[in-house]
Amino acid sequence: MSSSSSQPVSPLRQRITKISYPYVARLHGMPKLTLPGITLVLALIGVFAPVPAAVPALILLALLLSWLGFLSWPVVSTGPRLLRIFSILVILLFAVSRIASS
Repeated sequence: MSSSSSQPVSPLRQRITKISYPYVARLHGMPKLTLPGITLVLALIGVFAPVPAAVPALILLALLLSWLGFLSWPVVSTGPRLLRIFSILVILLFAVSRIASS
């Protein structure tokens, strides 16, 4: 099995992709605004909720974006890869700042 860049696929990537398939398929079957809605709700909770609710929401958002970024990594170019990494780091830094300011 190879990715679109004709590099071999690691066993870890194969395993995570296989485990993720039912969840991605279910997300794909939901209305188109479900994933952006989940993302928006988690971000709003992270920004406006008290710290005990905000930090888990931000961590969950970072994990969600990391998972989706990992799955799409082989098919995106360098620019979108850097943007995904940057957005996850910003979310995690915001979570740390929420903890530090409490």
